[in-house]
Amino acid sequence: MMGIDGTWRRDCTMEDVSQSGAKLTIDGSVEGLHLKEFFLLLSSTGLAYRRCELAWVNGDQIGVNFLKLGDKKKKARSASVGA
Repeated sequence: MMGIDGTWRRDCTMEDVSQSGAKLTIDGSVEGLHLKEFFLLLSSTGLAYRRCELAWVNGDQIGVNFLKLGDKKKKARSASVGA
């Protein structure tokens, strides 16, 4: 796992995965990490990754939803249309 801004990294184990998300067990504490959005690095080179948003936390396990390219733009656009 790596912060969107690259300021933090944590090792984790993928316990379960689907097309829309995953359950991860985090090595070390999740305290102080900006988990709202982050990258899940799937290769040692960083060339395979998924952008994630936090769904839930239970001790050292977290659930994440995978974000698709353009998800944030759609949310921002629909929010500004309603304003």
